[in-house]
Amino acid sequence: MLPAQQGYDRAITVFSPDGRLYQVEYAIETVRRGTVAVGVRSPGGIVMAAEEKPRKLQVADAPQKIFQVDDHVGVAAAGYIPDARSQVDNARFFAQSNRLIYDEPAEVEAVAKHLADQCQQFTQYAGVRPFGVSLILGGVDGGGEGRLFLTDPSGTYVPYDAIAIGSGADKATEFLEKSYRCDAGLEEASALAVAGIRAAGDGDAEDDHTSVRMARVRAGGDGAFEMIPEDEVAGFVEKGREKYGKAAGRQQGGE
Repeated sequence: MLPAQQGYDRAITVFSPDGRLYQVEYAIETVRRGTVAVGVRSPGGIVMAAEEKPRKLQVADAPQKIFQVDDHVGVAAAGYIPDARSQVDNARFFAQSNRLIYDEPAEVEAVAKHLADQCQQFTQYAGVRPFGVSLILGGVDGGGEGRLFLTDPSGTYVPYDAIAIGSGADKATEFLEKSYRCDAGLEEASALAVAGIRAAGDGDAEDDHTSVRMARVRAGGDGAFEMIPEDEVAGFVEKGREKYGKAAGRQQGGE
């Protein structure tokens, strides 16, 4: 890097001459280096899946990358996970405050916008750094409709039908674009999410259901967030391998 660029590299509040905020770009790169997470929206609700690779002797009972925000909202994260915990705590406070003040659950988009606004604030002031994490935020609004949003360190939030973040996200997103069906049921969406994780990797560890954590929010009513048990995850891994195995393999072969 040229000496003239180094000042822009270190200053979060100053644009470079070519219109870039380097620290924000570095935070986005942190997300790209995280393990993959996938979110899929279906008429039956929202499915979120994340790849977790625990070390030997690590007690891995609790998920590290999937969080419950409210009864009807969940989050899957990729990047610097301690930053994700901070944002999830903020989202929980926002959702609880909405219930206390308005006596109704917060809309999924309102939670996503609140987190994105917080990320954007951390790109404006000296003495702070951007959040090094992206979140897939999914849930069900009061009318029973599932919503899925992506937030990133720049403060952007975008709605999606299906999206992947983290390492291999480009390959996983390409696979989702080819395989996603808007009329797919919740179980098919779950199998698709697992296959998306497989498409992002080398095709070996991703076939092992113990490296995948999943959660869902069912459509209808106010929704209900729930972690998917390990035996169900194993079934979705097998179903995804049977239905999408060849398609996922083509993505891997393009490396």
